[in-house]
Amino acid sequence: MILKMKFACFIFLVIIFSSCSKKDSTTSTTPPVQTPKAFNETSLTVNGQIYGSTLYNVNFKPVIKITFTAPVDESSVAANVLIKNNGSPISFTSSFSNGDSVLIVKPTLSPLSLNELTISTGLKSKDGGALKNSVKASLITQMDSSDKFQRISDSALLTLVQQQTLKYFWDFGHPVSGMARERNSSGDVCTTGGTGFGIMSMIAGANRGFISRADALNRIQKIVSFYKNNCTAYHGAFAHWIDGSTGATVPFSSQDDGADLVETSYLMQGLLCARQYFNAANTDETNLRNNINSLWNAVDWNWFRQNNQNVLFWHWSPDVGWAINMQIQGWNEAMIVYVLAASSSANAIPKKVYDEGWAQNGAEKNGNKFYGISLPLGPDLGGPLFFAHYSFLGINPHQLTDAYADYWTQDTAHSKINFKYCVDNPSHFYGYSNNCWGLTASDEQGGYDAHAPDNDNGTITPTAAISSMPYTPTESMDALRFFYYTLGDKLWGDYGFVDAFNLNNLWFADSYLAIDQGPEIVMIENYRTGLLWNLFMSCPEIKTGMKALGFSSPFL
Repeated sequence: MILKMKFACFIFLVIIFSSCSKKDSTTSTTPPVQTPKAFNETSLTVNGQIYGSTLYNVNFKPVIKITFTAPVDESSVAANVLIKNNGSPISFTSSFSNGDSVLIVKPTLSPLSLNELTISTGLKSKDGGALKNSVKASLITQMDSSDKFQRISDSALLTLVQQQTLKYFWDFGHPVSGMARERNSSGDVCTTGGTGFGIMSMIAGANRGFISRADALNRIQKIVSFYKNNCTAYHGAFAHWIDGSTGATVPFSSQDDGADLVETSYLMQGLLCARQYFNAANTDETNLRNNINSLWNAVDWNWFRQNNQNVLFWHWSPDVGWAINMQIQGWNEAMIVYVLAASSSANAIPKKVYDEGWAQNGAEKNGNKFYGISLPLGPDLGGPLFFAHYSFLGINPHQLTDAYADYWTQDTAHSKINFKYCVDNPSHFYGYSNNCWGLTASDEQGGYDAHAPDNDNGTITPTAAISSMPYTPTESMDALRFFYYTLGDKLWGDYGFVDAFNLNNLWFADSYLAIDQGPEIVMIENYRTGLLWNLFMSCPEIKTGMKALGFSSPFL
């Protein structure tokens, strides 16, 4: 009996065991494959400074540390970490710390260069995970403060700047007409106003011996003859742009395809200086004076009042007439227009056109203080600095007054406010300082604009500070030294200083513009000798015209 019971228990256990084994075999599965987790960058520092946006003034051998949420696979660094210096890849060393979760990158960078660090999502962690988001950082290195050129006296430096900049008008002048090309990339497109500035520059150059008096005479006669014989005059005025090969008008815009009275005035300002400079009784200089007088007396200033209004108008088109309808009103760069219009021997405007049109019966006045400096005229903070340059290449502002302002006070205040604004640097643009200042109209990265304290994007234009030399001699000379000695490897070229630069975006122009190069030469010369001021103010018509407008000056 007992034997039968033991056997039965054995059978029962076998059945139970078999059932359990069968159940386990049918429900068991292969363990799942673990996918490596993606990892992230948590911080980036440069020399211990946390990166948030573009970093400026970075030294030449920075230590860049990037912290990740996982240890990094060293073998993936070379293919996925890249540093470009102004677009070109540069080498670096790399190492790790903190259990390989901190990548340390050490490049050697060039002075004043834009360097972009990129870490792509191909970077791997040690367990094979991928970087979830790419990492990017922009670093702008500090300047190399060493001199780029040998030190010379300030007087020699001023001479060098004048001589080198004159090459724009002399070497690069249009071969057919002799006119000034609009810019170094404009081909046959020449500028009437810039040609006037160029003529004044040639006079300064001849007076300093950069070119001979005879050569300057021949070039200016070539220009005058071309205007007289090849170019279309619209009631005596010329177009803003002219084809230097043919004399044909080149439209400045769709409606601006005729007379530009402001550009014409800059030309006449230069021509009158040439007439006074070339004063010899010989045939060549006499012919030049006669030809200049022919152009000067042909301008129908009163016609540009548009039906005898008490204001002058900037443009007229043979196709669309007065469609632009832009009145020439102060305060801006165009006071010279009214001075010339009142000085015409053939067609002078009455004083009321100046008072009501230009001065707007005093509406051009400002009188507020900016940086502790009272500004007599114009927009708050002064506007672009060419307001203080273009008309005053010939008009001498020393002790010059009328019912509205003392013009030496005006131009000096404007220049000093511009300087103090840049030193104050309220927008915190990199590079602005008491040595690096000057806002005016010029090229900028991707375009052209009239830069001013109320329209500032970090673009500094050398002509702004340099052409203010008569008004701010100490501040302008400091800027000139900085542009030449410290930034000379970036700014100094075939025709003097390039048009503009922006240290905040690290951009340097490769352009030269006639209307920016000319004032540098002329205003440096006016600062040194007063040459162009003396020539222009010596014109009998200018003395008569300015007195008629109510100006007072010991030079009238």
